[in-house]
Amino acid sequence: MTPTAPNRAPLSSFSSTASGSVEILQPKLRSVCVSLCISAMFSCRSFLLLLLNVCSLTAPSLALPFEQRGFWDFAMDGEVGDLATVMMRDEEGSAVEELPPDVSLCPFGCHCQVNVVQCSDLNLIVVPKEIPRDTKLLDLQNNRITELKENDFKGLSNLYALSLVNNKISKVHPRTFAPLLHLKKLYFSRNLLTVVPMNLPPSLVELRIHDNRIKKVAEGTFSGLGSMNCIEMGGNPIQNSGFEPGAFKGLKLNYLRVSESKLTGIPKDLPDSLHELHLDNNQIQAIELEDLSRYKHLYRLGLGFNHIRMIENGSLSYVPNLRELHLENNRLTRIPMGLPDMKYLQVVYLHSNNISRVDVNAFCPRGFGMKRSFYNGISLYGNPVNYWEVQPATFRCVGDRLAIQFGNYKK
Repeated sequence: MTPTAPNRAPLSSFSSTASGSVEILQPKLRSVCVSLCISAMFSCRSFLLLLLNVCSLTAPSLALPFEQRGFWDFAMDGEVGDLATVMMRDEEGSAVEELPPDVSLCPFGCHCQVNVVQCSDLNLIVVPKEIPRDTKLLDLQNNRITELKENDFKGLSNLYALSLVNNKISKVHPRTFAPLLHLKKLYFSRNLLTVVPMNLPPSLVELRIHDNRIKKVAEGTFSGLGSMNCIEMGGNPIQNSGFEPGAFKGLKLNYLRVSESKLTGIPKDLPDSLHELHLDNNQIQAIELEDLSRYKHLYRLGLGFNHIRMIENGSLSYVPNLRELHLENNRLTRIPMGLPDMKYLQVVYLHSNNISRVDVNAFCPRGFGMKRSFYNGISLYGNPVNYWEVQPATFRCVGDRLAIQFGNYKK
């Protein structure tokens, strides 16, 4: 949707003398100024809207699985306030002030604002030259770039976020990212990579590299990346054997997604610091006793759209802090054992399985006051269970009856 430019005072109302006299711009000059103002306002407003999408990596929520829809799905941590404030101030003030002082350095065909260079959808086959050195946000998505060379980002030491989404990149020089001393967000999704690029910047906090052709993550791939907080690498044809021992060594991740891959079980050597682990849309068939023993800090576990038939008794006891559990669209025939003992569990997705019975103690503990947080979401629709046969006491630890989702079962 094209944003509407805010109402502006006529250019003829601007004063240029101390005595308050008014100078009326000539028609041609006024027309050029108005065009520049409107163009600058549209570009700035579009970037501002994109920058205001925020990703919460630590707090559990009812958010849907991640899907990258735009350039900046996640706002900049810490520095975003300053940059967003500058953009908002520019938009509200004089349109003439929106023009960056170094606009002449903007690469041909690109759109440049203060610290922002947008070169998307230009059919580029290489990274453009003459990118301003003060650039913090660089958008190169939706082009035809096939290779990143050693000096492509030379001099861009201030770069904070780089989007290379939806290109044809299959080769990255080992020193491509060496100049990017302050890069924190790298979006590399929908390319042709077969391995995770080497020598990523130590400052990197977030890496999104889903929908490539990665089949292997070698030992030491992420070495030296102690600041990394989030990795999204779903949509790659990687199997359990593709994660070499030590592949994630040294990482203190909060968030990891390896969805839409070829996993047949829960990987056992992922970072033990994880708060969110998403393994949906794989080929996992069971959760064995010690599969989750390493992940004691999990708040959110996504295992939907797998082939899970069995969850071994006691396996959920290793994740006592879990708030949200996704097991929808699997092949379970009963409610997993151990749910009543999970004091903080608030959301359980069990819809579209083969569950035919729900016992009165399937979700809630027998003793009063043992559960610290009431459920605010239990989904059971799409199962061959007669909801009228389920005793009301089954949901005695649910905060609101509207949080219980039953539905008609169709064979």
